[in-house]
Amino acid sequence: MTLLRLAILFLSLPGLAIAQEDDAPSTERGRAVYDVFCQSCHGTGARGDGDFADLLSVQPADLTTIAERNGGAFPAEAVQQTIDGRAEVRGHGVIMPVFGPLFDRGPARRPIGTGAPVVNKGSVADLVAFLETIQRTE
Repeated sequence: MTLLRLAILFLSLPGLAIAQEDDAPSTERGRAVYDVFCQSCHGTGARGDGDFADLLSVQPADLTTIAERNGGAFPAEAVQQTIDGRAEVRGHGVIMPVFGPLFDRGPARRPIGTGAPVVNKGSVADLVAFLETIQRTE
């Protein structure tokens, strides 16, 4: 099969699209996703003190210290895997819902680590972009 035929086949599959430059992850959309899916447990300020935090057997993480807990670097790929369910995390999937299947806006390109693009569902990429902006620098 020629490269052109493969490209046409890939582009014709339902629900698949190649992310455009203007479809980069959005911190604004990420904040909106956070407000709907994360705030009730992680809190308005993302410090693990949401309205439902006291009801949980595993305390929600302070999301403003992700980079601090990782030597000062924000581990975007690991954060993506935590949100979408690819990484096993204490409480994740048992208490913390796995949100990957819910976010079906389509793929988005997000440079991770080495700068290589990673295809990820758009809402997860947006949420990761937002979380990166709220990291404490103290």
